[in-house]
Amino acid sequence: MYLRGFSLGGSTLWRVKTRHFPRKSSRSSSSIATHQSVNKTLTRSVVALQQEILAHRSSPQLDWQYLNDLNGGQLGPSMKTEVPGPNSRLLMKDLGQFHQNSSIAFFIDYEKSQGNFVSDADGNVLLDLFQQIGSLPLGYNHPSLLKAVESPATKLFLATRPALGVTPPMDYIDQLHSTLISVAPSKLHYVQPKMCGTCANENALKTAFIWYRNKERGWKQVQTDSAEMMSAYNNQVGSIMITSSKFLIIISIKLSQEPGIPKLSALSFTGGFHGRSIGCLSVTNSKPIYKLDVPMLNWPRATFPEYKYPLEHYEAENLAEDSRCLEEVEETIYQHLHTAPVAAVIVEPIQSEGGDKHGSPYFFKGLQHLCKKYGAALIVDEVQTGGGGTGKMWAHQHWNLLDPPDIITFAKKMFIGGFYCREGMLPNEPFRIQGTWMGDPSKMFILRAMLEEIKRENLLLLVEETGKVLLSGLKELQVRKLSLKSLE
Repeated sequence: MYLRGFSLGGSTLWRVKTRHFPRKSSRSSSSIATHQSVNKTLTRSVVALQQEILAHRSSPQLDWQYLNDLNGGQLGPSMKTEVPGPNSRLLMKDLGQFHQNSSIAFFIDYEKSQGNFVSDADGNVLLDLFQQIGSLPLGYNHPSLLKAVESPATKLFLATRPALGVTPPMDYIDQLHSTLISVAPSKLHYVQPKMCGTCANENALKTAFIWYRNKERGWKQVQTDSAEMMSAYNNQVGSIMITSSKFLIIISIKLSQEPGIPKLSALSFTGGFHGRSIGCLSVTNSKPIYKLDVPMLNWPRATFPEYKYPLEHYEAENLAEDSRCLEEVEETIYQHLHTAPVAAVIVEPIQSEGGDKHGSPYFFKGLQHLCKKYGAALIVDEVQTGGGGTGKMWAHQHWNLLDPPDIITFAKKMFIGGFYCREGMLPNEPFRIQGTWMGDPSKMFILRAMLEEIKRENLLLLVEETGKVLLSGLKELQVRKLSLKSLE
């Protein structure tokens, strides 16, 4: 396993990328012995970590029995086969007859999984640091979330899912206030629910482009018969008929070009991941396989900081790295002023897919300054980091910005996707930021239960306490093995 960052799962808050065991048709005695050894080692590690957390707890407000209760009394992993085991491999073979399955690690028994521990199809119990790609805020089968699913209101909206953009339910405003608005980042009073992280980022980019053009035209509404509207009509050269009370005018015009389709761009960073639509892939720079064979928008990118560790030993070098990267951002924006102006800058607080790299508050403050200087919207992608996994509800809150970012996107641990934005960002015209469902009321009831659980059990403080223990242990390990950069 490779430690990758942050996820709120039961009571430990991290996220990892699992490295698959080789898929073998049979188990050798050495394989069995190896897995028995791993089982014992992991069990000792989990118990030791729990004892370490208990020994170092600094807050009497925390109910530390909560940790064991959510895990159903499971003290550690219990391995019976290699992973994937024979049952998982058989299911993979069957699924492969009609479904792409090359990314599947193993099959899960979701009914038996509990808290931070996942049970697979072969009866193995694993400490799950992956947590469904970082999307389970409270682990498996949390009683509060299961209770929310059983409510009549949740069942109603599961069976009759409303198109929230046109016919929302009467209690929709109350739903928003008790969920997304209750944890909105400071000064970001507008929220737009969507479906997933890609939906959130795609529509955040669209919102930024629309906002940028609205600024350029002085916030005047575009008329339906304007050159801008006509040039955005379709992708062909053709004839358009414009009628009035006196004239029938036929215009031959090349469509889907300026001024209606402006030459604008969004700046992203090396290592960033923002989704899998064509727009989001155009600002994604983590793994080339995601983009292979797919045409991309030709948008600029800049270098994300690469720090030296331990941070406290390389403060001067890392400050210089921040300054170098900010200079590159400004130079890139400047170079595009007269070709494809940068209307938005999109960045993750912690690059997860990109190698678990983080930027300093100094870097992000400087980035926001450049966005303001050149009139670009700052989009902070909190799809991975939002929801409490860093000890705060939103990772950007660690930066202590004087003003909030322009747009914050979310998904995963928030159960639905969407974005927050400041006043004046959303377009006034209908259907410009739209979709069939525009969120999911059934998931909002589950989100409300999750937020109530976080508050009731003081889980953000638990994240902080657990993080201190983990960080202390990793630093101690780093001292013992000076060349250590990651755990594999």
